[in-house]
Amino acid sequence: MAFPAPHGGLAGPGAAPVPPELATLLRDQLETVADEVEKEVRRQVPEYARPADGAYRENLRTGVVQALTLFVDHIADPRGRGDAIAATYYGLGRGEALEGRSLDALQSALRIGGLHAWRLMGRTAEDLGLDSTVVAALGELAFRTVHEVAEAAAAGYAEAQLRSTDELERRRRRLLDLLLGEGPMSLEAVHDLAHGARWTVPRQVAVVALASGPEQREEDRPLAAAGALVDMTSRPPRMLVPDPDGSGRFGRAFSLALRGRPAAIGPTVPLTDAARSLHWAARALGLMGRGILPRQGVVRCADHLSTLLLYGDEPLLAQVQARVLAPLDTVSAGQRPRLAETLLAWLLIGSNVPDVAARLHVHPQTVRYRLRQLEKLFGDALHDPDTRLDLVLALRAEALREQGTESP
Repeated sequence: MAFPAPHGGLAGPGAAPVPPELATLLRDQLETVADEVEKEVRRQVPEYARPADGAYRENLRTGVVQALTLFVDHIADPRGRGDAIAATYYGLGRGEALEGRSLDALQSALRIGGLHAWRLMGRTAEDLGLDSTVVAALGELAFRTVHEVAEAAAAGYAEAQLRSTDELERRRRRLLDLLLGEGPMSLEAVHDLAHGARWTVPRQVAVVALASGPEQREEDRPLAAAGALVDMTSRPPRMLVPDPDGSGRFGRAFSLALRGRPAAIGPTVPLTDAARSLHWAARALGLMGRGILPRQGVVRCADHLSTLLLYGDEPLLAQVQARVLAPLDTVSAGQRPRLAETLLAWLLIGSNVPDVAARLHVHPQTVRYRLRQLEKLFGDALHDPDTRLDLVLALRAEALREQGTESP
């Protein structure tokens, strides 16, 4: 464990020497002064105004005694080091962070305790009739000592915060892996992990699948929604958002937080079905990459359920297309897309020629000509309800795929 070592010594060249014998006299008074300092700190710092028992009081007492000891040791040996005492304050700083308290209380206690200790010990120096320059040097040493222990405490606090943050991230990653895993999920295990990860268990969730960039730079990392669990190392990167529907989580602010990264939002599901939301979000993200769904921005699966259903089993979809669209394979490459477009519009609009023409921006006579060709190709199948449904599915999938091919 590394912590700042005290600097040792008094002021620079020209500072008045402090008689080493003074250390012996002050050391004899150390316990009495520690009592007074502890009392003053407890009086002025609310966080330390606790019943005078238990570990908290013991830590306060230890800190006061150690700081006073470091001050006296510096008098006895200006070149000495106080590593052990600095380690104590390093530990006190760590303890404050691990308890979830602010460092402000400890720093206030150091300032108030240091000032009060100096008043008490300064009186002793004056009673001995020491020269004013010596008293001033003692004052400078006292405040340097406070700086040293405060620096050690701050370093310990910072180290514990970093470790605490890292540990919290690890626990949240484990929780996310459990929620999105393929195996059976124990709600008891979820609640246990959630407690350790400081995460409130929601009723419903949605999982967001994020496009991976060529380089994972920290400045490109999305700003997670409050309470979200994020894993940017998975493929694709993913974010589990709690209770997404009741808080407007996926508005414009969410898109801005993604910093331009394309993303797909899975359906909102019960917590135990989080893996299913991820499955559809990842599927939608793949379709975005192919241009079948919009390539940029944020795509909600809930807005594209029919497309996701259509592409849920692509080998089976290919079988349907090969079977029902086989008559179109007999026409020229130039004719096929025009006939396919006309047939899909005719099926969707309800066989209304003028409406089909308006939709395709062609003359009604052109539509009638194409329909006569289609009648020759498909025959009575065009009027069979089951075949019509298969044709709509097959032609719609083909139109989406063509759209993706044409997209930049």
